[in-house]
Amino acid sequence: MFIHNKINVAIIGATGYTGLDLVLFLSKHPRVKIKYLCATKNLGKKINFFDKRLSKKLPIISSVKKIIWRDLDLVFLSLPNGEAQKLIINNYYKNKSLKFIDLSADFRITNIGQYEKTYKIKHQAKKLINDSIYSIPELSKNKLKKFRIISNPGCYPTSIQLPLIPLIQKKLIKINNITIDSKSGYSGAGKNLEKKFKHKNLYTSTFAYSTKNHRHICEIDQELFKFTKKKINFTFNPHLLPTFRGILTSMYMQTEKGKTVKQIRDSLVSFYKKKDLLKF
Repeated sequence: MFIHNKINVAIIGATGYTGLDLVLFLSKHPRVKIKYLCATKNLGKKINFFDKRLSKKLPIISSVKKIIWRDLDLVFLSLPNGEAQKLIINNYYKNKSLKFIDLSADFRITNIGQYEKTYKIKHQAKKLINDSIYSIPELSKNKLKKFRIISNPGCYPTSIQLPLIPLIQKKLIKINNITIDSKSGYSGAGKNLEKKFKHKNLYTSTFAYSTKNHRHICEIDQELFKFTKKKINFTFNPHLLPTFRGILTSMYMQTEKGKTVKQIRDSLVSFYKKKDLLKF
């Protein structure tokens, strides 16, 4: 329900790395009223216990069970894969004006079999896949109003699609042999980093991982095909950096005959000229 032109919001999974940054951004937004900050642990604590950048005046950490769903306009879910789908299927039909923005992979992959194979999770909201939209806003903003479930993209796929899709659509590069070299800070693995990576030099060295079966490969495949209607042949090599955050993706490809580097750069600048969050 809109009050004084503000959107009433809940953030579920507010104390993780992504959740905390989300709280910071939303707390500064003039049209957002944060009603609930939810987590499964540390109930009753103030959010600035986890991040000193945040105001003490924000709601205390509470259980999702405390939410009065009808009072909300929008819910952000920053949860482990498999958890957002449960909350959304339980509330989607009961609250028909409520919208959801999911930061996990639960609604990214349209092929349920591929999702379950990749994430080793049985999908519990299959019938809502067609009611959701995968969205990098710079590429699909005009379609967002038609959907109540918005699926945020993965980190690597975002860094890959933004430059590749315009170049492929404009036929500036060849699509038969693209090498994608991506490097990420370790915050991308979440707070359970050391359980996921057993590398003894985790904080002092760079190393490649999941080079054959990284779970973002199917997402990259899906979205490149959706925008270009072509099967793009690429290799994807992800690396973990000994730094907290950030992503650097370098891509190697051949230009189409007669195309120059300047044309490629000018094309990207033109394509994104009204997209304020992209800088050249």
